[in-house]
Amino acid sequence: MHNAALAAAGIEGRYTARRVDERGVYLACSEIRSGSLHGANVTMPHKRVAAAAADRLCPAAERSRAVNTLLLEEGELVGDNTDVGGVLRAWDRAGLPHDAPVLVLGGGGAAAAVFVALEGADLSVTTLPAGDGSALSESLGVEAREVPWGQVVDGAVVVNATPLGMSGESLPAGIVEAAAGLLDFPYGPETTGAVLTARASGIPAADGIDLLVAQASLSFTLWTGLEAPLEAMESAARA
Repeated sequence: MHNAALAAAGIEGRYTARRVDERGVYLACSEIRSGSLHGANVTMPHKRVAAAAADRLCPAAERSRAVNTLLLEEGELVGDNTDVGGVLRAWDRAGLPHDAPVLVLGGGGAAAAVFVALEGADLSVTTLPAGDGSALSESLGVEAREVPWGQVVDGAVVVNATPLGMSGESLPAGIVEAAAGLLDFPYGPETTGAVLTARASGIPAADGIDLLVAQASLSFTLWTGLEAPLEAMESAARA
């Protein structure tokens, strides 16, 4: 996806993947500081490690305590979190309602980005084990009600910030069917059952690729200063 974006923008460069441990995150940070890397994305489970490794955090990263994008600014290693802006960009592109309540599934880093992005909305959260959602919202200073796992919230936009669906798992029964919209984080070669159910019911939905492209486009702009070529990125991501 990023290689397609670089080619479309006429920028010479290469985006490659690394599987690293915590030490590998710090090594990549050293390479960014030295200029041998221009920047990096960070995925689970290292987003909090990257936050600790950065010299400075942007507001979204500071609030969510997680970093998914690293770059050098005036000699400082800066940690940003484009998951937060990616949620809002994907939300708008999918036409999800802004005046509906929101039900967030999950209490990890993805849910933290959602809480920060949607602060001030009518938020409910549900987690297994129970209590993780309340602990997350309290730690972030974002108001959210915890509801039991599987409880339907009629007319809510459901945000699945868990891995459920990546390997064919289903969300709790009735949750999607009662929703006003769906934002589904998992992605893979097959469309998740939750997204298929939503679209079959005429419910607006953003899938994991929509979110991936949205947050990646913001990373691309941070690294290059250019508007991201969204069509090229989405085409590559869905290929």
